[in-house]
Amino acid sequence: MREPSFLGALLRRGASVVAVTPQELPPEASDPEPLPALRRLGALASTDAGAQPDPLLIRATRYAVLLPLSSRVFVLAVIWLWFVISFGTGASLLVTAIAWIGILTSLVSVIWVLRVPDRSGRFTRALLAADAVFAFGACVVACLGVPPALYWPAGWVTFVYLTGAVALWTIVHGVPAGLALALLGIATQVVTLWAGHPSQSSPMTVADAVAWAGMLMALILAVLALVLIGLGTRLAFAVGIRLGQTTERARSERMLHDTVLQALEAIAMSGAGDDIDPRGQLLRVRHAARAQATELRRGLGAEQAPDGLAAELAALAVEMARDGLRAELAISDMGDDRLSEVRRVAVRDAAREALRNTIKHSGTKEVVVRMEERDGGVAVITRDHGAGYDENARPAGFGVSESMKARLTEVGGWCRIESWPGRGTRVTLWVPR
Repeated sequence: MREPSFLGALLRRGASVVAVTPQELPPEASDPEPLPALRRLGALASTDAGAQPDPLLIRATRYAVLLPLSSRVFVLAVIWLWFVISFGTGASLLVTAIAWIGILTSLVSVIWVLRVPDRSGRFTRALLAADAVFAFGACVVACLGVPPALYWPAGWVTFVYLTGAVALWTIVHGVPAGLALALLGIATQVVTLWAGHPSQSSPMTVADAVAWAGMLMALILAVLALVLIGLGTRLAFAVGIRLGQTTERARSERMLHDTVLQALEAIAMSGAGDDIDPRGQLLRVRHAARAQATELRRGLGAEQAPDGLAAELAALAVEMARDGLRAELAISDMGDDRLSEVRRVAVRDAAREALRNTIKHSGTKEVVVRMEERDGGVAVITRDHGAGYDENARPAGFGVSESMKARLTEVGGWCRIESWPGRGTRVTLWVPR
């Protein structure tokens, strides 16, 4: 069975469809290249509607009702002021009561949406039902309770409230519900006018036509708002999914670079030379495999990480010693070096990459690793006195541009690499606390 399109489901079921994360998106939906607007909107509208909404997004879709609620408060206040200015404060206390009840209930509804989570949505649906009941009740009471001369001025107050109810139901429950409410509202006005003021019920006046057209206009505007909210949210989904996939791909590439590739390079380097002891070579291979297995267990959450960045650097120095690099640790008295996990892992992996580069390119077997407090954060500096290189002549490699700098940038830090031919290399890694 073919899945319903997003736009069709949105119009039938209302804002709840917005909370469904798309399973598949056409390329045009999130293509960063400029595309004709109709082509992109058509691609978004034809995406799958899905069946399982996200609980967080369900609560977020409630904010769509803020526009009709706030508009109703403003228009009710304006209509009431016009009524008072035109006919005086004592013309009809009933109209004043209906207007202020409508304004206050709309304001309370706005506060409810903003402050009360309502995870199940049952109270929100009950409030919508009560809102519609009050809208129709106000029409009947106003029609039967005001003098014939004030019927049409008073009717605008109840009409504004009723059109707000139509907009709310259209956005929340879909076009069929909003259309049914609009038709019921028109029928209610005709019946109450005929019952309360038969002398004014025929023939149809210009005010009748304007009121009925206004009811349908409220429905149309609510449909447009629903479509814009839905397509805008679906576009945000498409862009977010594309950026998330790009970020995840970059993260996977860095992980492979820092684990599998580094382990293979370490194993390959352990076999260099003609006078390698086979037993020693096998031992180094085992050490490299064990270190990488430990890292993988940490990444999967199966092994507890060392407590603090200093402990991570000490474990890293032991790991490098197995590959023949002597790392001297110089850790200042910082008090507390416990960064958040994502920042600690970013610094540790970037430092590992810096030390691997020392093994591969510097020509020296000694490096100093210093950790200190700097600019409200933590800095880790690796310094060797090896061969160095000319930064202007050396092309950017994956380890420098992607694995180190990108890794720290993602967590709000930075990486600075300084190298001088014949005088070694210094790598500074910094992250905020």
